[in-house]
Amino acid sequence: MESEPAIFAGTVFSLFGGGLLAWTVTRVHRRLPVAQGVSPAASAAVASVVAMLAVAAGAWCFTRL
Repeated sequence: MESEPAIFAGTVFSLFGGGLLAWTVTRVHRRLPVAQGVSPAASAAVASVVAMLAVAAGAWCFTRL
């Protein structure tokens, strides 16, 4: 019973992080802005860091099983 919240949180973090990372890579590859009104390099860097942190949080949740 106690592992169900860790599984749910790990899945949510991993899906969010993976989706954000895939979206960011696709936007950068096509030379499209990642965020409107922000420097392309800064927005890509911030989005990539947030995506990697979310994936790391998901991995950490899965190690708590």
